[in-house]
Amino acid sequence: MRAMILDRIVNMAEDSEPLRLVELPVPRPNDGETLIRVAACGVCHTELDEIEGRTPPPRFPVIPGHQVVGRVVENGPGARRFRVGARVGVAWIFSACGACEHCLGGRENLCAGFRATGRDANGGYAEYMAVPEAFAVPIPEVFSDFQAAPLLCAGSVGWRSLRLAGLRDGQTLGLTGFGASGHLVLKAARRLYPRSKIFVFARSISERDFARELGAAWAGDAAERPPEPCDAVIDTTPAWGPVVEALKNLKSGGRLVINAIRKEDSDRDRLLQLDYPAHLWLEKEIKSVANVTRADVGEFLELAATIPLLPEVREYPLAGANGALIELRERKIRGAKVLRM
Repeated sequence: MRAMILDRIVNMAEDSEPLRLVELPVPRPNDGETLIRVAACGVCHTELDEIEGRTPPPRFPVIPGHQVVGRVVENGPGARRFRVGARVGVAWIFSACGACEHCLGGRENLCAGFRATGRDANGGYAEYMAVPEAFAVPIPEVFSDFQAAPLLCAGSVGWRSLRLAGLRDGQTLGLTGFGASGHLVLKAARRLYPRSKIFVFARSISERDFARELGAAWAGDAAERPPEPCDAVIDTTPAWGPVVEALKNLKSGGRLVINAIRKEDSDRDRLLQLDYPAHLWLEKEIKSVANVTRADVGEFLELAATIPLLPEVREYPLAGANGALIELRERKIRGAKVLRM
């Protein structure tokens, strides 16, 4: 099978081709696993973090990709959940222990044994992948393969962020950063909270224009003040600066939800300081998002199918993965990027 592999940590400012196209044997499904022929795989900012070493894979080589859609071609011993030919998806959660307090309490995203697809286990930048059948999800028929792929991460983690924001209809929501996750959150929030105003803070003019096209009541730069303070803000940026600005834009008692696996530690960010009275006083809250659960993925797919919520998608061939990643790094974003096999 063809696959794009990562051999080492790479500074993409110096190397624009961090992934290598290779031929590998088709994996065999182990006990309880199902083998998927991959049709599409979303390209996510987290892949940049893996490649550049901010959330590095535990071993090399590894096949990235954690927004995987394909069809079951074989079941391993004991795997009976999906018939051959069934269309399934694989999200960031590849597996969890199933026995710790977090797993038993419905918070498997916090499990110490959490394994991430495309980082801790081979992912979907390939023609085939094997996954524990318990962690694959059925894909609703309303979506094409390419529309479904970004729903598995950008959509599902955005859904978790939106729930953690605790918004009520009529309250004001801010979205800081407007990539694949932000545009899906805006679409979902407009459906769930029709009386709420949504303000978008984005660096590029094209992102702000896109937000207005999708129904944002206002769009501006992260350092600008919106028409009114926000009850909640969801931050999806990789930087610290927008976090500080978002805290300024919160109402008293408001909540900031940070939907990011890490934050850059730049020289500029080291100069930032929290001003307690201006940024945190009056019972403002900060909540982080860690991974996703299977329930997050299933709930969001059901919601998205009901709306239906169809993401904006740009397709690339498997061999074009490096180009898609470079565009993502350079903030050339409109909707979601998806590899086709």
